[in-house]
Amino acid sequence: MSLLTTKNVLLAAIALRVVFFYYGLYQDATMALRYTDIDYYVFTDAARFMANGLSPYERETYRYTPLLAWLLQPTTLWFSFGKAVFAAGDIVAGYAIIRVLKMQGVSDKKAALYSTVWLLNPMVATISTRGSSEGLLGALIALLLWAVYAKQWVVAGFIAGFSVHFKIYPIIYIPTIIWAMNDTNVKTNGGKRVSLVEQAFNFFTKERLLFGFSAALTFIALFSACYHYYGHEFLQHTYLHHLSRTDHRHNFSPYSTLLYMVSSKAGQAAEEQALLPPPQTWAFVPQLLLSGIILPLSLAKISMVKTMFLQTFVFVTFNKVCTSQYFMWYIVLLPFYFKDSKLMSPGRKVVSITFAVLWVVAQALWIQQGYALEFLGRSTFMQLCYATLGFFVVNCFGIVLLVGDL
Repeated sequence: MSLLTTKNVLLAAIALRVVFFYYGLYQDATMALRYTDIDYYVFTDAARFMANGLSPYERETYRYTPLLAWLLQPTTLWFSFGKAVFAAGDIVAGYAIIRVLKMQGVSDKKAALYSTVWLLNPMVATISTRGSSEGLLGALIALLLWAVYAKQWVVAGFIAGFSVHFKIYPIIYIPTIIWAMNDTNVKTNGGKRVSLVEQAFNFFTKERLLFGFSAALTFIALFSACYHYYGHEFLQHTYLHHLSRTDHRHNFSPYSTLLYMVSSKAGQAAEEQALLPPPQTWAFVPQLLLSGIILPLSLAKISMVKTMFLQTFVFVTFNKVCTSQYFMWYIVLLPFYFKDSKLMSPGRKVVSITFAVLWVVAQALWIQQGYALEFLGRSTFMQLCYATLGFFVVNCFGIVLLVGDL
């Protein structure tokens, strides 16, 4: 009897998170270096403000939807409530991954095997039990895929709209899903050429309209409700802040050194005299051009889910702020990439393994230099800059490798 069953994998995933959860409590109670993520303190502080009838944005650096603070109000009674919710999100995401894989014709055993990339991944379990909300987002993305493959277009639109409200980046998936849908657009009809107007009209199928309108209405409804209660501070902290943020700590992004420079007083003075705009205002342009336009139009009709994985990988690689928890954005889609990947075929196996090793090594080198700078106070700015650029180059190599696998 095979151990690779949905039930066994889910039970193992739950056990893994329980172990990490209680270890985190032990580390927080006995060690100087806390297990709990700093963002979790931000979440819980915001939840406490909301529970007291105040705005969650009274908590400085809270840059999220008010719905997250509302969800976490029980943390005023049990501090670790949010960690349990985020870990549960991991499990929901994993179960949805298995369901979608089966809908794609994958056997039960292989679906369970592929899902371990997410469910039994120590990085994923650690990030969620430390108090990062990415597990909830992973659940939303996996459920979105389930709704799309089940052709539940209104449900898919609702999840897509909610996901974009929760965290902006899932908006890149909407053009991919819409473009991947079947349409009635044909260039000829019984030998008669169809005009561009007719082709454009045929593009707007019932499925596309249901998905698009439900996604838009969901986002507008949530945005309007939050804006009604919290006004401009909601707009500023949840959305506009990300256009001008200059976070440089724990940042794997190739922009991190530039962001560090412009965050200083001297950098701000130089910024005022510069001929070109600072990186925090234009960095999203190549990122969105690649992940939101070029990849969907080029690849969505070949493989929707692989395109979504590639979009996310590119989005994170080119994002001006990139921390370890952002890797979860594409790890949740990685099981679908393995389904029919040729990366481990005899002709590509060596290159694929080389990339995997380089990705781990480049990240480890960055962490070594980042730890020396941020925790030990050593001046490793140049070494950290080189490590950041090295990690970026490795990721670009991976993008080329992954695109070639479609």
